[in-house]
Parts: sequence; C-alpha cells; structure tokens
Amino acid sequence: MRIVVALGGNALLQRGQVPDAAAQVENIRRAMAALAPLTDDHEVVITHGNGPQVGVLAMESANDARLTQPYPFDALGAMTQGLIGYWILQAIGNERPYRQLAAVLNQTLVDSDDPAFADPTKFVGEVYDEAQARELADKNGWEVKQDGDGWRRVVPSPRPREIIETKLIDHLLDESIIVVCAGGGGVPVVRTDSGDLKGVEAVIDKDLSAALLAHRLGADRLLVLTDVPAVMEDYGTDHARELRHTTPGRLRELDLPAGSMGPKVEAVCRFVEAATNGRPVAAAIGNLEEAAALLDGSAGTYVTATLSP
Repeated sequence: MRIVVALGGNALLQRGQVPDAAAQVENIRRAMAALAPLTDDHEVVITHGNGPQVGVLAMESANDARLTQPYPFDALGAMTQGLIGYWILQAIGNERPYRQLAAVLNQTLVDSDDPAFADPTKFVGEVYDEAQARELADKNGWEVKQDGDGWRRVVPSPRPREIIETKLIDHLLDESIIVVCAGGGGVPVVRTDSGDLKGVEAVIDKDLSAALLAHRLGADRLLVLTDVPAVMEDYGTDHARELRHTTPGRLRELDLPAGSMGPKVEAVCRFVEAATNGRPVAAAIGNLEEAAALLDGSAGTYVTATLSP
C-alpha cells in the first residue's frame, strides 16, 4: 500500500518538555523505531508538525538586535523542515540503513484571501502563563490566545490548496524511496498576479496538508498518529468510550476540541470523502506505538466511506 503518515507533535516534543535538541532527537528515535516496520512492505511518506520549533526560531529572530525585522514565518517554516527532516532521516536511516531516503523541502499553496489571515488560530511556540504571554505579545506584536491551561502565540492557518512538489514526491515513491515532507504543513505560499510563488506569514495545519497530499498521491491509507489510542466519543464525561470503525458522517457529528483532535478528525474525513471512482481508501487516528495495527482497523479509530454490513 501507499501510506501517508502524519506525526503528531508529541513525536517530536512532549507537552511541557524543554525544546532542547537532545530531547527531540530521542523522541524522534523512538518514533522512527515504531514506524520503520511499515516501510518494509509499503510505500511510506512521513509528514510532521513544527509548532514548538518554529516558535523557538521566531523568538530568537525577534530578539536578535542585528535584524531590522524578524525572519518571516515562511522562512522559519523552511528552516524547521530542514532541521526536523534531518533528524527523521537520520533516525529512520539508522533503523533501515539499507533503504534510500529523502527529505523534501516543499511549498504549500494557499489562497491569498483565505479568511484565516484575518483570524489567527494556529498555536505556535511554547506555553506561557497569561501574564507572560501578554507581555510578549506587547513586546513583539504577537497575537496570543488561551491553549488549555496556558497561553500561546497564534498565527494565521489558511487552508492548503496544493502541494507544489507533489509530482516529485510521487516519483520518489515510485523509486521505493522513503519520503519525509510537508513539515509543518509545508511552507505557505500564494500565487501573485504574475503567477509567481511568494511566501506568506502563516502556518498551515499539518494534518490537513497530509490529507491533501495523501489524496493527490493516490494513497491507500492516511495514518494520523498521536499519543491517544483513539477518538473518544462523549469525551470528558463518565460515558466516554473509544470510537473504533466509523465514517466521516459520524465523526462530523462529534463535538471535538478545535485545537487538538478537531483538525485530525477533519483531515481523515477529507481524505476519505475525496476518494474517487469507488477506490477503497481508509484513514485512522491512533497511537504511534500501534501504527501497524492501524492499517486494518485492529487498533485506533478506523474511518471508511461506509460501514461493512
């Protein structure tokens, strides 16, 4: 099968963990040990987030007195694609030294008039208490919002329209190369009136980009990997239970947190709904450690267009 894997942020950095390189390298080592068996029998694309990493670079850039302006977010996104792509390549290369691997620095096209530019919602960087967050917002011209028990910077998160390097990624997969790409959703770009590509200040949702990429590549499976075993029905109540085999329609009926499980569910729904010509695709949300079992629905939340009789 052709599989697109969307790694959750916990695969790189645990919530509350200091974003030191050593901690992230160790987290990625464990994640790639879990994913490596999938590459033995399938064509695999690995995508990943970059929120904490781009936040660190943004803070460093904002505090660099040598700069007249901080580096823009599209440039920071490109930097983190290279940084995290290198760590992932090295980790999975150590697991499968006989395989060829490639990390692709790619661009993701968005609409210049996307409403998200007027309503930033994507969390980036570290978690602060409210006083710290507001102080940093005043100092650096940020917008901040509450994220769970803490506060974080928010930036626009426009909807991905195209992955510019899709044909290249498809070619690499045809050559049995394991591909790392769409880091942080891809570097956000728009088309100018002259048809040129131009970077914009935004961070694209990594799971939505993974779903779009999976569709464009004709993938058989989209695996959204996180640190929970499955999507929970009636989450936060005494009646909470794991939702196993389900459909996009059923998932869309759930009231899910916009900042955590919501985008993951939206991503798997879009991928399954976009399948054409009756192609039997499936998507799954579940624990990284159970990646292999997610392929056939023996673990996690398994999503198909219809339920078997």
